Amino acid sequence: MTKVSNLTIYDRSTIKHLRFPFSFFLMPVFMFALSQATAVNWQNAILIFIALHLFIFPSSNGYNSYQDKDESSIGGLKNPPRVTRNLFYTTLLFDSIAILLTLIVSPLVTFLVLGFIIMSRLYSYRGIRLKKFPVLSFLIVFIFQGAWVYLISIASFAVGEWHEYFSTHTVICMLVSSLFIGSMYPLTQIYQHEADKQDGVITISYKLGYMGTFTFSAVLFTLATILLFWYFREQNRDVALILFLLFLLPVVVRIIRWNIKVKRNTNEANFENTMRMNLLSSTMMNAYFILLVLNNFYNWF
Repeated sequence: MTKVSNLTIYDRSTIKHLRFPFSFFLMPVFMFALSQATAVNWQNAILIFIALHLFIFPSSNGYNSYQDKDESSIGGLKNPPRVTRNLFYTTLLFDSIAILLTLIVSPLVTFLVLGFIIMSRLYSYRGIRLKKFPVLSFLIVFIFQGAWVYLISIASFAVGEWHEYFSTHTVICMLVSSLFIGSMYPLTQIYQHEADKQDGVITISYKLGYMGTFTFSAVLFTLATILLFWYFREQNRDVALILFLLFLLPVVVRIIRWNIKVKRNTNEANFENTMRMNLLSSTMMNAYFILLVLNNFYNWF
């Protein structure tokens, strides 16, 4: 008789490979969108938050792990356990739940979420494996984890007509989201150069090299900051801009110090330093955007 444990999809390996804590690293885009909405449908906001962060992002992580079958450190897992077939079935279940949740919100959001899911599968699936192309894989993450997620969020909870989702301010925010995601993404690959290469994957970070990765990330981060500066100045929100610079100062200092260490010793481009950088940057950005959300209620500044 088959053991019940062999039938359950909730084995320890599967849970680890879903990497739920990694959703925290992607949460700033949602919080940014929430902070910029002038009127919010809170039921839809909660539904899309759950769909994205508890189902879609973990499912994407799990499917990528199932295809890669990594034995060395990956984002959020220093020692990834062996994947099982259960992981694949769990990703299907999670995608199905997420789609059902988005159907409650609107057909447009369901369409956008399906686009995200399909692209994440094309990114990872070994028969196509878009992730092995350095520029294309970067652009996929740049667009879909940045601007696309911002659009999904706004389309879910912002009260208004659909054409308002493509106003000048919204497009600027979408671009800012992509630039911030794009500035962090190569840094998350910096410790995986050899492991990725052995798997036939050439990342943008590998092509840029260690120092090139830091320079490229700095350029994108600077562009995002300039756009955000213009965006807030247009709305006479100088305090919001100053607070942004203060919140992100520890992140900039951390990355500069890390850059110096890697320049002296490339062994500093490791899993631990990458995860510390990810945690700090995500914490500060989430805190900042949550503050902006609260300010929409209390008008502190």
